[in-house]
Amino acid sequence: MIDIDELNEKYSLEGEIGFTELEGDLVFMTVTNKYADADICLYGAQLLTFTPVNRMDMFWVSPESHFEEGEAIRGGIPVCFPWFGPHPTDADKPQHGFGRLMYWEVAETASRLNGETFIRLQLNSSDKTKAYWPHDFKAELAFIIGQSVNVSLKVTNTSNDTFDYTCALHSYFGVSAIENITIEGLKGARYHSQLEPGDFVQDSSLLKIEKAETRHYHETDAPCVIDDPVFRRRIRIEKKGSTNTTVWNPGAEACKQIGDTPDEAYHSFVCVETVNAFEGTIQLQPGESHETTAMIGLEE
Repeated sequence: MIDIDELNEKYSLEGEIGFTELEGDLVFMTVTNKYADADICLYGAQLLTFTPVNRMDMFWVSPESHFEEGEAIRGGIPVCFPWFGPHPTDADKPQHGFGRLMYWEVAETASRLNGETFIRLQLNSSDKTKAYWPHDFKAELAFIIGQSVNVSLKVTNTSNDTFDYTCALHSYFGVSAIENITIEGLKGARYHSQLEPGDFVQDSSLLKIEKAETRHYHETDAPCVIDDPVFRRRIRIEKKGSTNTTVWNPGAEACKQIGDTPDEAYHSFVCVETVNAFEGTIQLQPGESHETTAMIGLEE
């Protein structure tokens, strides 16, 4: 049982950070500073909203999402860890790992001199995690809320053996309509299409979503920009420590099969994900760490 009074006593910052129960009795951290407002759910360590001052929220959350323990929240930035996609050998284990299905502990909050807000959450290996994955680890998710939002997943191997993992910051960006946007930054990148299927190279400088897409781009660390002329904004996604970028939109037919989204929801979002998977799988020796970071903001 999470004690909200204790969280507020230890980690709240007056006028800047507070804790409360919101949807489905899940515990949320609310952040307000001179740059932006944000909401982070401690269940899954999931950023759900980031709203710069005088602008609209950058992210999309399904109005039909489950907000209950045992179910993933659809939207914002789900954390996929310690595997991305289905488990490689056991289809009964949860899609995208267990990181988004567990409460993370608050480790640190701070107000920076420049007005940014810093937050660090952590998830340590336990009997509960070892029911899914046998390794000892420490996972830390750090957020910097400022003019942009930085989200960084740091994984440390605290065991005596080497292990591999895959991960993603599975960002759902709100758009005016999927047919209105283009995505820049992937020209010349090699990608695997899950839906066609096959391996391709993107020739065009702009990706326009005209049908269902699941594209896993390989060996790319380039920034991407979502250009949305109707919303009059350009969302820039930079990254560090990631060699894969995934672009996903379910399209009309698949969207109808997703239980926690409206049938027409595919019009309203696109996922541009910061990923380490496939040939970018991370291997950690005992004591080693790796950090996967997404830096998301508006191009003015």
